[in-house]
Amino acid sequence: MPVGRLKVVRVTTATPTHLDRYLLETERVVVAVRRHPAKVLEPVMSAVFGLLVVLGVSTEISPDVAVVPDVLWVLWLLVLGRALMHLWLWHEDWFVATDTRLMLTYGVLNRRVAMMPLAKVTDMSYNRSLVGRVMGYGEFVLESAGQDQAMRVVSWLPNPDELYRRICTVIFEPQRGGREHRRQVMGQSTQTSAPSPERVADQAISQAVQEQPQETAQGQESAQGQESAQGQDGRPQHGPSHYPTIDVSHD
Repeated sequence: MPVGRLKVVRVTTATPTHLDRYLLETERVVVAVRRHPAKVLEPVMSAVFGLLVVLGVSTEISPDVAVVPDVLWVLWLLVLGRALMHLWLWHEDWFVATDTRLMLTYGVLNRRVAMMPLAKVTDMSYNRSLVGRVMGYGEFVLESAGQDQAMRVVSWLPNPDELYRRICTVIFEPQRGGREHRRQVMGQSTQTSAPSPERVADQAISQAVQEQPQETAQGQESAQGQESAQGQDGRPQHGPSHYPTIDVSHD
């Protein structure tokens, strides 16, 4: 954490009641934060500085030009009204991240909701200026697969490091779980394709049992063939006989 950083906004998962209308019953809120108070620092400081100027001028100006303090007070009321409007807008401005989408709600009279599904987020980075590092705010830049993006740049986010880690965890954890599931499936298929030695022995025994009746039947068929080879007179028939040749010659 940088030295001198002002951590004035706490990241929470609790959402105000008026945001429940935009959430589904199955959604789990991961981050719910307002914009950093530095967003309204300029309007508030302008109102404070304007008040000091009007008070100083009112006490030093001559009574002959009393209209000048009146004009200054009217101008200051306009500056004060601008500051109050910015404070109201800031109070109703929420950045919400669930386990399925990123959502930005803003507006007072015209309420608007910008949304981007997490499945379409291809890249997310954040930028921090020197003042942002000191004050503790940053800017998120979202890249998605589609061309039309409802929300691309989200500025004035408090504690961007913690927000970045939480949202990246939601985006990339399901992908890592899918990879682990695929590894388990591949491991199970490998175990199935390589049978155990006991299974191999059982298969060999069953094959030997199946081959034994076939050998017995072949032996019986060969014995019957030999018996049929004997003649009907009961004498065994042999193959071609070779009788001795007698050479009779007359001198």
